[in-house]
Amino acid sequence: MDINQRIEELKIVPVVKIDHIEDAKPLAEALIAGGLPIAEVTFRTEAAFEAIKAMAGIPEMLVGAGTVINVAQAKLAKEAGAKFIVSPGLNAEVVKFAKENNIPVFPGVCTPTEVMAAIELELPVVKFFPAEAYGGLNTIKALAGPFGNIRFMPTGGISEKNIKEYLANPKIIACGGSWMVKDSLIQEKKFDEIQTLTESAVKLVRE
Repeated sequence: MDINQRIEELKIVPVVKIDHIEDAKPLAEALIAGGLPIAEVTFRTEAAFEAIKAMAGIPEMLVGAGTVINVAQAKLAKEAGAKFIVSPGLNAEVVKFAKENNIPVFPGVCTPTEVMAAIELELPVVKFFPAEAYGGLNTIKALAGPFGNIRFMPTGGISEKNIKEYLANPKIIACGGSWMVKDSLIQEKKFDEIQTLTESAVKLVRE
């Protein structure tokens, strides 16, 4: 499976923070039932490693590790079974580790200098983060001018209100978002609501 291609087909990457390992499986099941069998599980909690491991054990689920800020975390992500790695910024050592281990990696960029560093590392796709705070679609369009061969996965401030506008741009492979997997919904175990929100999100981007 070409993971970049699969992410582009799905159009949305739910960005998830899991505090309790027992929430990982029902959350994955809600996303699958909602038509979005993918998640970026962030390394912002102590449960992240086990949550990735639990989700990676579900055959239909494409699970990646997010907020990977150093090689130690990248190694943990690989050990847990993450199929892709996402970083908030560009750490060349994390990128090299991922490439050596054939794991797609999406480091965060928001300036021309960072895009040039990503091109130097031969990356076809980068995360644009924090998207809305750094000018959103207008900035992506401006960056795409001089850097025609690179594509973006914007994350940060993207919701059902603006995602279609982002996805209409051919330089955008998919968008990261958390509106269908809000912390409060996970903590309150409202997995039915997560499924409903996911179904709505999938329908929205496919219209």
